[in-house]
Amino acid sequence: MQIQLNKIGKQYNREWIFKNLSYTFLSNKMYAITGVNGSGKSTLLQTIAGSMNISEGEIQYLFNNNKITTDNIYQYISIAAPYLDLIDEMSVTEFLQFHSSFKKLILPIKEIIEIIGLQKAVNKQIRYYSSGMKQRVKLAQAIFADTPIILLDEPCTNLDKEGFQLYYNLIEKYCTQKLVIVCSNDENEINFCKERLNIMDWK
Repeated sequence: MQIQLNKIGKQYNREWIFKNLSYTFLSNKMYAITGVNGSGKSTLLQTIAGSMNISEGEIQYLFNNNKITTDNIYQYISIAAPYLDLIDEMSVTEFLQFHSSFKKLILPIKEIIEIIGLQKAVNKQIRYYSSGMKQRVKLAQAIFADTPIILLDEPCTNLDKEGFQLYYNLIEKYCTQKLVIVCSNDENEINFCKERLNIMDWK
């Protein structure tokens, strides 16, 4: 999988969030998008995901040397982000079953729930989960989706020390053969990312 950003820019009213940004993301690599709070990291991630239009430039997606349109790229991407909500009325099993109807999961749901440590809360509605438990579900639906691209925005939000370790384990075991992009200023969330893109360079 390859994502090419060709001189892209995003403008709100008269302010450019980023401008003239060219970059290439490749499979089997892990990238970090950094920058001060409010600098546009999440905006850039959403443009990469195809969920937000760019103001200028072009984004190209290639899979096995075939071009993928922006309208279809969602089939190749899984994402976990603070601004994406879970369905509170569902249990974690129901939510992952619902999610799997759109994107195939790489492991059985029961096994996924055990890996993320939520087997004791398997029958609870997600509305009764702590913020850290909800974050585990968000990570699970992204990382265990059978997609070549994983986008993570502040992936350890609300996680405790044990949750951070789970995050590292998931990245190491299930993400090394994918294209991973992480948005964060926290070095603990991106310390495995050898490739770094500081959005402040394109202001």
